Amino acid sequence: MAFVEIDAIALEYEWWQPQEIDVGSSPVVLLHEGLGSVSIWRDFPQRLADALRRPVMAYSRQGHGRSEWDGRARGVDYLHREALHWLPRVLEALEIEHPVLVGHSDGASIVLIYAASGLVPRPEAAVLIAPHVEVEPEAIAGIEAADRLWRTTDWPQRLARHQSDPQRVFAAWRDIWLSPEFRAWNIEAEIPKIVCPVLAVQGDRDEYATLAQIEKIARGAPRGKMAVLPQCGHSPHRERPEELIAVIARFLDELDEERA
Repeated sequence: MAFVEIDAIALEYEWWQPQEIDVGSSPVVLLHEGLGSVSIWRDFPQRLADALRRPVMAYSRQGHGRSEWDGRARGVDYLHREALHWLPRVLEALEIEHPVLVGHSDGASIVLIYAASGLVPRPEAAVLIAPHVEVEPEAIAGIEAADRLWRTTDWPQRLARHQSDPQRVFAAWRDIWLSPEFRAWNIEAEIPKIVCPVLAVQGDRDEYATLAQIEKIARGAPRGKMAVLPQCGHSPHRERPEELIAVIARFLDELDEERA
């Protein structure tokens, strides 16, 4: 584990190197979910690196994992702030050019916003795993169910393995998504602005969203595609890692073939 300082805030990050590397290939940058961190990816980054023959980097967003917190209350614009302020600074500080951005849930929405922004470094491609482009009733119901589990199970203790302050992280995620002002949050207007190839992936049993989320991305992005993983919920990298990695690898191989 290492740390990079952004705006006087130390963010933890980690690199995984493939057993065999395609020389000159762009690195993969992972962006975690709303309750995520570097460690919560478990062995997925190494498996992805080996399969893609590319280095993989993941970082914990400010306030997550072992990263420091900037002390700001989370507002409706928090995903835009992560995409337009923090992410480009992380990429610049770590000298990452033309990355393949892979985000899960909140991280996928951050990737979408960044890919639509035109900021540099421009991504080579974007993979959006269980992304949100709007707040559906299913998301509200899923978070309300998560809150009940938080209060009645050992989830706080389990999340403490990955978060320095699990209660704050959970409350920040729960409270903003259940707030009345967040119900109108919608980033559909950003989808047509995505210039890079984009793949939206979702499980057919996602407990926080319907397939309308990825259908809108595949239909609206100029170079958009989608893939549905059967018998899979909101976290394909944990529930169906082999299938997810195969889908990502095929997507990137097809891009290589188009450029050849």
